[in-house]
Amino acid sequence: MRGRWVAGAAAVGVLAAGGGFVLLSDDEPPVRREAVRVEVVDGPKDDQKVALDATFYKPVGVEKAPAVMLAHGFGGSKESQAGAAVKLARQGYAVLTWSARGFGRSEGEIALNSPDYEVKDTRQLIDWLAERPEVRLDGTGDPRVGMAGPSYGGAISLLTAAYDGRVDAIVPSITWHDLSQSLMPQGVFKKLWAGLFFTGESDGSTACGRFLPAVCEMYQEVARTGRPTDEARDLLRESSPAIAPPVRAPMLLIQGQSDSLFPLDQADHNARAAKGPVSVVWYQGGHDGGEQETERLAGLTSDWFDHYLNNEKGITLPPAFTVTRAGGVDSRNGRQSVVAATADAYPGLENATRELPLEGGQQAVQNPAGGVPASISALPGLGALSSLGSLGGAFSLDMSGQNASFTTEPLDTALRVTGSPALRVKTDREATLFAKLYDVSPDGRAALARRLAAPVKIDGEGDVVLPALDYEFSRGHRLRVVLSTTDYGFSSPAEPLTYEISAVSGLSVPSAPSLSAPAPRPPVWVWIAPAVALAVAAGLLVPRRRRRQDDFDEASAEVPLRIEGLTKTYRNGYKAVDDVSFRVEKGQVLGLLGPNGAGKTTTLRMLMGLIHPDGGEIRIFGHRVGPGAPVLARLGSFVEGPGFLPHLSGRDNLELYWRATGRPAGDSRMEEALEVAALTDEALARPVRTYSQGMRQRLAIAQAMLGLPDLLVLDEPTNGLDPPQIRQMREVLVRYAEAGRTVIVSSHLLSEVEQTCDRVVVMARGRKVADGPVAEIVGGRGLEDVFLEIIGSRA
Repeated sequence: MRGRWVAGAAAVGVLAAGGGFVLLSDDEPPVRREAVRVEVVDGPKDDQKVALDATFYKPVGVEKAPAVMLAHGFGGSKESQAGAAVKLARQGYAVLTWSARGFGRSEGEIALNSPDYEVKDTRQLIDWLAERPEVRLDGTGDPRVGMAGPSYGGAISLLTAAYDGRVDAIVPSITWHDLSQSLMPQGVFKKLWAGLFFTGESDGSTACGRFLPAVCEMYQEVARTGRPTDEARDLLRESSPAIAPPVRAPMLLIQGQSDSLFPLDQADHNARAAKGPVSVVWYQGGHDGGEQETERLAGLTSDWFDHYLNNEKGITLPPAFTVTRAGGVDSRNGRQSVVAATADAYPGLENATRELPLEGGQQAVQNPAGGVPASISALPGLGALSSLGSLGGAFSLDMSGQNASFTTEPLDTALRVTGSPALRVKTDREATLFAKLYDVSPDGRAALARRLAAPVKIDGEGDVVLPALDYEFSRGHRLRVVLSTTDYGFSSPAEPLTYEISAVSGLSVPSAPSLSAPAPRPPVWVWIAPAVALAVAAGLLVPRRRRRQDDFDEASAEVPLRIEGLTKTYRNGYKAVDDVSFRVEKGQVLGLLGPNGAGKTTTLRMLMGLIHPDGGEIRIFGHRVGPGAPVLARLGSFVEGPGFLPHLSGRDNLELYWRATGRPAGDSRMEEALEVAALTDEALARPVRTYSQGMRQRLAIAQAMLGLPDLLVLDEPTNGLDPPQIRQMREVLVRYAEAGRTVIVSSHLLSEVEQTCDRVVVMARGRKVADGPVAEIVGGRGLEDVFLEIIGSRA
């Protein structure tokens, strides 16, 4: 039996690595992948050779399939798209991920998606795909291929489709149309975002790092003077869809509404320039944070490729235009819901306008010497904090004396603005201004809509176009346009100046009346109130303890975790977890083991309240677990990777995470968690984007340990750690449990589980197949041998 198990190791996801067996922690069919180095020839004269680091994911269940190329965002690598690649491979696609030149382990220098460099790279990657036996061809050398990617990866998708007619469908997201207008809008230098682009990729050896020298020198000149040059604009435009041939491949354009880097107008230009089928989606998130709607957007992407690459019938494609909007609070889980408004035609940014009169005469404003202090609208990397209550307000500030404001009368009805509001402005001299739109409530409080500012240069009289947005102003509220002389994210004139500014028109506000949204779900009390009334009446006749028995089990109040009869079946009929029961006591370190498809990941997701079980129950300290259950505050977890803001330091990330919980700062036990993670003060002061994988892993574990939770759940905690760090982590987990707390570890290193855990639960094909103390299960043999025997007997 053991011989048959070892012979079939690849099929069940057990691999030999580093002297131990590696269990791929997943609950779906395994995906075969192949790491490759693809040599490409490029440069203006096709006289340079570089090797690109790539991974090819073979399609599951089919011999030949369409290919999808997944490009990563700026600062990422092929690993950034690994999760999406696995999902698409399981859906029957051949998938290629690669690290763009200058990133990850790829050779070459960063040229910002230049047609002479990165675009030539991707065209040769398409040639490489055409030679793969797993890839379906439309003709000789012409693979059936789609492309997708965010930001930097979205631009290369657009540019490749523009220059290579073999691309059959694309899904670019949060990306640019004209890079010169994105980084130097209206001739104003977007210094913070540009700085994150260019200094974030320095390797420390030179100021240019891994950039092409011409690109680096361009940035240095503009950053030094604060004034864009014609040469800089020309160089950035070369890497822009704005001057590329029109895209004819079907295109799903996804753009974020919370995005000060690539605002909605960039998607508008891309949509209007396209010559093939186009669908535009504005979603809640973006480079500045917000709800990322990951599941929704992944579904739209999959549908797009299923239709245009796989020719599947019955696929419901997104309409020409979709806008997602924040709905009410979902009574089932206490979370903000998101609803989608749709239209059969894309309206653009200037549709169905009406003009609102503005109050506010001629106003004198100052530009301070050096442009300091500056007003604040959006801060790159910090926009995500707008959801953290009072923290968000700290990042919107207009400096006194530096802005002119013009306000409408209170609205007599609610007003939905969809597009770019505009007005005409007059100045007494050439002025650099930053235009913003505020929502002013009847009590005078003003909120900056979407935290966006649009730079504009006015000399005499000219139009001011405000950032595009989808936003509803309530009845009784007023709209206020603020024109500031400074903005923290941009360069502004260094010399002190005084401007006289006046509005010479009303505020033109666009709308999209063709948009329709589903009726909001009625509040839960509308339909449940009668039942609640009956239940309350009946409850008066039932003892108090009986009414609480579904929520709390006093008999297991001291048991960290009890799982009984847990079952989960996915919609495709696959039973990921089948009648699993076990319990964990205080002071234990439990190892959760199993091969690929065993059900470990699904079990952990249900334990954390992320998905609902179909049967059975999970109780933590006697309380039943469900989405948003209060008892989850006693659980710390590190599962499926942390979400850090890359431009903040490690310490800032931890502090902001803790503040977001709403718990007192003194309860964080920050220093104890940092001591556990063994991160130095020097490391904690550095931006997370400079961290190695091992450092990110330790920071994630420190985040999970904040507050020293009673139950700690860690998925692959030693990934990315070197042997000394693994040994240290082992000691940390043992000490953590010895203090009376409980740790659950899902790990692929059986030798580490044997040395770290005092108890193991082994799963196979969704069922529990072994459960007990490590010493009893091992019985003097190695855990690897015992594991193979247990699983092999059930293969």
